[in-house]
Amino acid sequence: MEIILIKDVEKLGYADDLLTVKNGFALNFLIPQGFAVIKNDTNLRELNNRLKVREKKEAKLLEKLQEITARLTSSVLKVGAKVGTTDKIFGSVSNHHVAQAIKEAAAVEIDRRKISIVGGEVKTLGNYTAEVTLGKDHKVTVAFEVVAE
Repeated sequence: MEIILIKDVEKLGYADDLLTVKNGFALNFLIPQGFAVIKNDTNLRELNNRLKVREKKEAKLLEKLQEITARLTSSVLKVGAKVGTTDKIFGSVSNHHVAQAIKEAAAVEIDRRKISIVGGEVKTLGNYTAEVTLGKDHKVTVAFEVVAE
C-alpha cells in the first residue's frame, strides 16, 4: 500500500515521504495513529502544497542550522560525572547528559532522542563524540569530554 507520511516515524521515514508499506501496517498502525494517509490525488495535491511552503521555510531555517552547527562544533562540551578511585564512572554518561551539556554550553535545546553517542556507552573518563541530528539532512558531530565532578 502506498502512503504519505504526515509525521516522522523512527526507522521508517520522515514527514512528507512517499512510502510503500504492507497493508496491515498502514491500516492497523500508521493511519489510525495519525502518522500517515493513503496516497490519492487529493492527498498528493496537499503534499505538493506543503512541500512548496516547506522550501520557503527551509531557506530561513538553513541559516539558523548553520549558526547552531558553528556553535556546537566550536566548543568541546564538558560532562561531569561522579568517579570512583579507578577513574570508572558510577553509572554511565547517556545522551541525556550530553543534551544538558549542549544546553548549558551552546544555549541550544536539543531533544535527547536526536543524540546518539558514537561507540555506545560511556563508562570511563575521556574524550568522546556524539552525533546530533538537527533535521532531515543535517547532522553534526559534537566532541565532549567526560570529567570528574
